[in-house]
Amino acid sequence: MASVRTLRGLDWLFFFVADLQTGFGPFIAVYLTQQRWTQAQLGLALGVGSASAMLAQVPAGMLVDALRGKAVAAAVALAGIGASALLMASSPTFWPVVLTQAVYGFASCMLNPALVALTLGLVSTAAVAERLGRNARFAAIGSAVGAALMGACGTWVSSRAVFWLVALLCVPALLALRSLGHQMASPEAAAMRPERQSVRDVLLDRRLLAYLACVMLFHLANAAMLPLVGVEITKRADQNANLIIAACILVPQVIVALLSPFAGRAAQQWGRRGVLLVGFCALPARALLLAFVTDPLWIVPVQALDGLGGAAFGVMTPLVAADISGDGGRFNLRMGILGLAVGVAATVSYTAAGAIATNLGTPTAFMALALAGICAVLAVGFTMPETRPLLAAG
Repeated sequence: MASVRTLRGLDWLFFFVADLQTGFGPFIAVYLTQQRWTQAQLGLALGVGSASAMLAQVPAGMLVDALRGKAVAAAVALAGIGASALLMASSPTFWPVVLTQAVYGFASCMLNPALVALTLGLVSTAAVAERLGRNARFAAIGSAVGAALMGACGTWVSSRAVFWLVALLCVPALLALRSLGHQMASPEAAAMRPERQSVRDVLLDRRLLAYLACVMLFHLANAAMLPLVGVEITKRADQNANLIIAACILVPQVIVALLSPFAGRAAQQWGRRGVLLVGFCALPARALLLAFVTDPLWIVPVQALDGLGGAAFGVMTPLVAADISGDGGRFNLRMGILGLAVGVAATVSYTAAGAIATNLGTPTAFMALALAGICAVLAVGFTMPETRPLLAAG
């Protein structure tokens, strides 16, 4: 198994990856709104990014399953994210931004399964749940630090400078990745996840299909929420918009960092389904509050609820995928299918919420997202089976 030094390198990798990915979130909404983009245009651009990720998720998962050098896929993806940030900073007009979102979406769908594969290649099966919680903690800390840096950069330098910073942060991420590459190239690591199950059996797995429904409803409600918040804060707070947006990212990430290790341990002791149910309940509550809160400063504590849902979803999704993969393998294929579900739901969420906000008002858009969140809670409660292995339950 991996040394303590290598596992610390994995900590730093998740920290820097989350750090740089923070820029491709609500800061895009602030940046493009200041460039006089409409909500409909913004929703279309974000939807393109989700669509490109959606189309590449399953092939990317199968590719990562097949590759021995998981770090190579991660390095290529990081380079793509850096190039996207440079293009976004240099040309915030419609077609370059659409291209940026397409490249970023493709790169992200390669990066995420590659990072999970790196983790599975470095830890034992018994340690996966705890390690996933630790990954989520360092990713949350990275997102929080990134939000603080980018909020300060956007406020005191310019919103454009946020994306120059994203490109710069790709360098330490690549350095952290470099320390893990030789570990993943070993025959022992490559043999840890044999691919014995057919693709057809994966696609017909009822447990996977049930969780797919939950994932899609979750992201249908969640994906557009923070971009909508970003637009409203930009309209109401003007010069302080970047700082408030940074706080809206920072607060939930602090909650995720605190709760993720507990979520991993709770899932081992009490089951996956209960943790998911608690986390999903925060989603409709958050949307309903955002529909009625008008003061930008009050939006920040409401966003704390995002941390509860983020901790549950971030830890449980790869853990559920590992549970149902079992000895048959195809873990990254399942992660790719789940990523496809996220892409479909996020695309619909961005586009539909943007259209609703433009034509009926932002509070109505939040109410629609709340309804989707309630459906997600019901799906977990009534359709999601418990996937915790019997040995873990004991």
